[in-house]
Formats: sequence, C-alpha cells, structure tokens
Amino acid sequence: MQAYGPILARIYDRRWSAFAARAAAAILAFYESARPGRAPGALLDVCCGTGQLALHFLERGWRVVGLDASESMLAHARRHAAAHVAAGRARFVPGDAAAFNLEERFGLAVSTFDSLNHLADEKELAGCFRSVHRALATGGLFVFDLNTRLGLRRWDGVTLADSDEEWSVTHRGFYDEAARRGGSRIAGLVSRPDGSRENFEETVVNTAFDLGRVERLLGETGWSGVRFARLDDLAVALARPEGEGRVFVVAAKEGNS
Repeated sequence: MQAYGPILARIYDRRWSAFAARAAAAILAFYESARPGRAPGALLDVCCGTGQLALHFLERGWRVVGLDASESMLAHARRHAAAHVAAGRARFVPGDAAAFNLEERFGLAVSTFDSLNHLADEKELAGCFRSVHRALATGGLFVFDLNTRLGLRRWDGVTLADSDEEWSVTHRGFYDEAARRGGSRIAGLVSRPDGSRENFEETVVNTAFDLGRVERLLGETGWSGVRFARLDDLAVALARPEGEGRVFVVAAKEGNS
C-alpha cells in the first residue's frame, strides 16, 4: 500500500484533513443511532492519516487504535492526540491495511478519504476486509468510503494549484480507463526550517473498484448487511451507487459471520 512521505504528510495535515473531521461527526452520529447504548467504545481507524477523525472520537470518550502505512502521517497523529496517547486511550501503529492482525476487539472500524482506493487490487482489498472483520467484535460495524470510477474519471486532466507562505503545490489529475487507475501527480516547493525551498513530487494512485465486486468481496469475507450510502445519510442505501462520485459503504459483523 502507498505510504505518504514526510512532505506530503505535512501538507495533508495542514490542508487536506478537513474531510476526515467532517466524516467523523457523521459516522459517530450514525453509529450511536444504529447501535444505541454501545458508545463510547473502541474504534479502529484504518489508514488513520494525521489523526483528525481519531481525535473527534477520543474527545468524546472513545478508545482508538489508528493504523497507517506512513510513519510520517502517524507522527502527526501522535502529536495531535498526545494527551490521549499518554493516558493510554490511543495508539497509532504502523501497518498495512491489506494485511494486519491486532489483539484488541472493536465495536466500530472506519477508513475514510478514499484510503482503500490506494490498495492495488481486489486481492489486497479482500485482505483488508478479512483483517478488519477479524478485529471487530460481534455486532461491530465497518464504515469506509471509496472513489467510484465516475469520481476518478472526473479528475482526469484537471489541474489545481494551492499555496501559502510555506509551500506551493500543483495537482494534476489523471485516469486510465483500461488500467482502472486514477489519481494525482503532486509537485511543488516547500520551505525548509532554514528558509530554503525544497522541490518535491509524489504520485497518489487510486484503484477504481467495481462496486458490485466490492459487495461480493465483503460477503465472501464474512460481512453482512452491506449497503452503499452517502455520508449525510448512512442509514439509507443508494439505488445507483455507481452514479455517485464517492460512496460510503456500511457492513456489519453479525453473530453467525
């Protein structure tokens, strides 16, 4: 799985972390409605990034384990949640979303901001589904989002620029229909502590997964009650999920799984 380097992690933390914070509030409200009386509990945040979603849950009494392939992202998460880490209520651990094993058991697992699109293929995606299923307690829920093929196509050829006093960044979107891969080529200049500027370039690749196959893989790895939804109404299944640019997926680990 791709792992963000230190420069991209720094930019992500400062400029791109709002989505995780917004998703956290919606997911927590949904969980409290779907599983009344079970919160606050234990959360597994797969591809936790710089920890904004985890912090939302921690501040509301949850225990959290965040897992990410990028040590640079984890360093930011530990800094943001330092008081909770010191109190033993949060851990941020390195790991591959496609294959991990944790001793704890969780009532809720999440993965947001199209993190699972970073997995290379269906084999890795199924490995993630198995790993999360193993980590959840009976009755637990898994909520994650994916960019759809339509969503990734929309970025093809799009160029965006972003800058502040510390950096200037250009994103150039791409999509390869035959390979079913899309993403962004991100390049720019970032300030060093000594005031000089450093060039950087990274490519973030998303795999476009067929949503019908995603649903079947979830079933094959033990999940039930699978539905595709929008963030603002996670309880309602979409009739045409492939017509969305981004979908949220909700799945349950039932007692007979």
